[in-house]
Amino acid sequence: MDTAASLTTYWYFHLPNFVLAALMYTMLGRFLLGLMVDADSPNYIWRAFCRLTDPVISVISVVTPRVVPPALLWLFGFVWMFWLRVAFHYTLLLLNLAPRAAGAVS
Repeated sequence: MDTAASLTTYWYFHLPNFVLAALMYTMLGRFLLGLMVDADSPNYIWRAFCRLTDPVISVISVVTPRVVPPALLWLFGFVWMFWLRVAFHYTLLLLNLAPRAAGAVS
């Protein structure tokens, strides 16, 4: 199966997986950039990272204790996104809807 056919056939897998991966790595980038930049920095890259990850952070902060510092909350976000991707992939595998490697037994 070629790449274009895989993307169009399994769009319901690739699109959410891509969005979750982008959010996951943006959280990691925010954490690493947060080590070097002030929280109220006017840096446009910092503001973009914050704008992309703030909705996810607000959801994660509901299930995370308030004593957790913001930088650690960003790492929790990274871990939550990772496990959400794993659960999503595993669910699609159980339903036999995920793409499989060539020659894999289903």
